[in-house]
Amino acid sequence: MSRLNRTSESRSLPGISFERFATGLRADFRFAPVNALLLVLIYVAGLIVHLSLYPFSVIAVELALGSAVVLAILLRLTQVWEAAVLLGTADALVIFLQLRPESEALLITAVVAMFVAPSVQIAYQWERAVILRLGRFKALRESGPFLIVPIVDKVAQFVDQRVRVSDFSAETTLTADTVPVNVDAIAFWMVWDAQKAVLEVEHFEDAVIMSAQTALRNAIGKNDLADLLSERDRLGHEVQKVLDEKTSGWGITTQAVEIRDIIIPKGLEDAMSRQAQAERERQSRIILGTAETEIAEKFASASEHYRNNPVALHLRAMNMVYEGLRQKGSMIIVPSTAVETMGLGALGGLTAFGQGIDGAQAASVPAGGGADDAPTASPESS
Repeated sequence: MSRLNRTSESRSLPGISFERFATGLRADFRFAPVNALLLVLIYVAGLIVHLSLYPFSVIAVELALGSAVVLAILLRLTQVWEAAVLLGTADALVIFLQLRPESEALLITAVVAMFVAPSVQIAYQWERAVILRLGRFKALRESGPFLIVPIVDKVAQFVDQRVRVSDFSAETTLTADTVPVNVDAIAFWMVWDAQKAVLEVEHFEDAVIMSAQTALRNAIGKNDLADLLSERDRLGHEVQKVLDEKTSGWGITTQAVEIRDIIIPKGLEDAMSRQAQAERERQSRIILGTAETEIAEKFASASEHYRNNPVALHLRAMNMVYEGLRQKGSMIIVPSTAVETMGLGALGGLTAFGQGIDGAQAASVPAGGGADDAPTASPESS
C-alpha cells in the first residue's frame, strides 16, 4: 500500500484526535476545554441557586457535579447536537426523578448547560470557521470567540489556512524512454478561500494530494530518465504549475513542489554506474594522451635550444647525473650520447685499462717471490 493510502487512512480514523475530529465534517461544533469549564460553571451556579432555595442535600450536590463531569466527557467525545440533546434530556430526567418536587433549579440548569456550553466557539488564529444554518451557508467566522445558534447552526469545518506540506509519490511510473521509476515529492500549498474549499470540494486535502500525484505521473511520462535525474527543479515547477491551475478554483494555491527522490531499478543503476566508470576511464585516457602530447612538444622545443649549444647540453647531462646520484640507488643508466657529451667515455676506458694492468701484474708475481723480482711497468712505457 502506498504512502498516500496510508496517510489518507490515518486521517479518516475517528477518535484519534478530538481537535482533528472537531475540524472535520463529522462534528457539529468544537467542544474544547473552555466549553467544558463553562458547562461545569453553569452546573455549579445552578447548584448554588438550588441550595439557596432548598435545604442542603447530598443527592443534589452529587447529581449536579456528576452530571457536569459526565456531560463534559461525553460531549467532548461526540461533539454533535444529537448527543447534547439526548444527554441533556437524560440528565434532566434523572434530576427530576431524584429530587422531585425540589428539582426546578437543577432542571433549568441542565437545559441551559445543554444549549449554552456548546454554543460558545473559538477559532484559532490560523483558522476560519464555515457556519451552516439549517444546511445552508451562513457565515465565515475569523479567529477568536463567536456564538452559534444551538441545534440550528453547525460549524461545518474549521479550515487551517497555514501553509501545509503534503508528501506524495508516483510508484512504478514509466518515463518517456520506458524506464520504470519511483518518485517521491512534497507539495507546499495553502487554503486562501475556506468557503470554496469546504463547499465546493469534498475532502479537499485528499483532492490536492491525488491531483498532485496525477500531475507527477503525467510529468514523468513526458520526460526521459536523464532529464528527470538532471532537471528536478524543472520537473517540480511543471507539476506545481499544473496543480495550481487545477486547485485555484477550489480556493487553494500551490506554492511549490519539490522532488525529493528518484528511485530507478537496481539493474539499471548498476549499468549506469558501469557507464559512468567507463566514461571516466575514457576521460582519464584522453587527459593522459593530451599530457603526453604537450610533454613531447616541450621536449621538441627544448631540443632546438640544445642543437647548436653543446655547452648547455653538457651542463644538462651533468645535472642529470647529479640528480641521479642524489637518489638512494647507486646504479645510473645514462645514454651513450650523454656519456660522450660529458667526456665520460675516455675516462671510463682508461679506468678499465688501469684495472686490467693491475690485475695482470698481480697474476705474474710467483708464489713466495718478493716485490723486487716482479717486472714493473710505468704508464709511460705502456
